[in-house]
Amino acid sequence: MAMSQAALKAEQAIGHSDNATTVQDVTNPDTAPNAAGEGTMKALAWMGKNKVEMIEVSKPKIMEPRDVILKITGSTVCGSDLHLLHGTVVELQKGDILGHEFCGIVDEVGSEVKKLRKGQRVVASFQIACGNCYYCDQKLSSQCEKTNSNTIENAMYGGRTAGMFGYSHFTGGFAGGQSEYTRVPYGDVNLLPLPDNIPDEKGLYLSDVLCTSWHAVVDTGVKKGDVVAIWGAGPIGQMAAEFSLLNGASRVIMIDQNWRLDFVKDRYPHVDTLDFSTLGKGESVTSKLKEMCNNRGPDVSIECAAGEYAKGWAHYFEMMLGLETDTSELINEMITSTRNFGRCGITGVYVGFTNHFNIGSLMERGIRLIGNGQAPVHLYWESLLKMIEDGQIDPLKMVTHRVRLEDLDKVYYKFEEKADGMQKVYVETKFSAPACEGSPELKRY
Repeated sequence: MAMSQAALKAEQAIGHSDNATTVQDVTNPDTAPNAAGEGTMKALAWMGKNKVEMIEVSKPKIMEPRDVILKITGSTVCGSDLHLLHGTVVELQKGDILGHEFCGIVDEVGSEVKKLRKGQRVVASFQIACGNCYYCDQKLSSQCEKTNSNTIENAMYGGRTAGMFGYSHFTGGFAGGQSEYTRVPYGDVNLLPLPDNIPDEKGLYLSDVLCTSWHAVVDTGVKKGDVVAIWGAGPIGQMAAEFSLLNGASRVIMIDQNWRLDFVKDRYPHVDTLDFSTLGKGESVTSKLKEMCNNRGPDVSIECAAGEYAKGWAHYFEMMLGLETDTSELINEMITSTRNFGRCGITGVYVGFTNHFNIGSLMERGIRLIGNGQAPVHLYWESLLKMIEDGQIDPLKMVTHRVRLEDLDKVYYKFEEKADGMQKVYVETKFSAPACEGSPELKRY
């Protein structure tokens, strides 16, 4: 946590670069210059390590000609949000409004926004793209060159990602959508209209989880006949499993533990499961996967968990002492489990550096290790919307809870504890339409 705050202070001292074409560090209308509009709203804010609170702040206002002010009708909580809760992602500031997945109704438009009108239903991409840089021209929106001027990210990674909603000053510093209103820079680029036949409860997930899962599958090259292993039975893992089967995989094996695997067995009966917590003496995930896959291992492996959660004491203490930011345990497990010349994709969040990485197995056995990156939402969201319309996919399969925005701070802690069978949630606001068919009943905390 001290490292996170030190990074923020260092960034402020060094100063941003001059590449961004939209205002930076507007993570809360009341803490950024000229960002507060008239009236107030409820929002979920980061208040320190392992602490979030519902607060009342000013509504955002139009700051630039291509801005859109969105009235939020639906948002959610993502496993990536837990990295913020824990302070793992650097450069968080007290009062930052969180939330990178949301949909809503256009409330106000800037003078240069021509493609959207007030009252239109839309979903936002979690990344903020300018629409006309080198990467945006290819619809690789997550790597936009003009919406994040953070100097430390550029130095640390050798390049920047796009700005992202509700994901710290490390990614530009933009207020998120776990709120009643949100300002969307380049709104004509970063909002996709939703047709009347797609309810918010399905359209919302085009914001991140559907595009991220699809990208993990196609970017790692899942093809007809492949056996695919997936680490992590959360919503991303579930949709990656479904998309793998849609792409022709002959078998999907999901690795996790506890009730999450029971959930998968119930809703995704064509997916096999491996509970790592029940392995016997002398057994490992690698040995078990080899046994299940002709003593070779899966053709493709995809990591949908993240590097924050250490399984062994060595990594636990190294992370606690700041000697690494991420554990390599799942990546090593994935590499050693995959067949020779197989492919491994990483879509779980990894922030910085790791120790004890098995580079020898990667090189000697010809494993292709692919950093799937932040998924380029704009490349996929129109085709995925069509898949929802055609009934090929049903995002509601992964949704377990419908909750109120007012309860979101309590929901965060339930989500972190994996309590109450919570997988994916739909967060309604006072602006939400009545629940669609198939949506879970509203639960109050």
